[in-house]
Amino acid sequence: MTEKLSDEARGPLLDPLLKAGWAMDSRRDAITKTFEFKNFVDAFGWMTRVAIWAEKWDHHPEWNNVYKTVTVILTTHDVGGLSALDAKLARKMDSLV
Repeated sequence: MTEKLSDEARGPLLDPLLKAGWAMDSRRDAITKTFEFKNFVDAFGWMTRVAIWAEKWDHHPEWNNVYKTVTVILTTHDVGGLSALDAKLARKMDSLV
């Protein structure tokens, strides 16, 4: 079962993401990042590639797409905050750009 990240686990999992442009959400225990693409087709294609992994891992992002911009929020609702799944999906999203 997925667990909320402990204080000890947060640094090693989240620090590299924060250096890669992710930020802590100021309203809740979540991370967020805005991705900008060349055009709508590139943005939608990236979302489709991410969706395949999200479904495979049964961990789905909160996201919003406006033209070539995709804003993502990752948190694990089942545990009430960040889990290792959020860090895993964030790394995958970065790798698919």
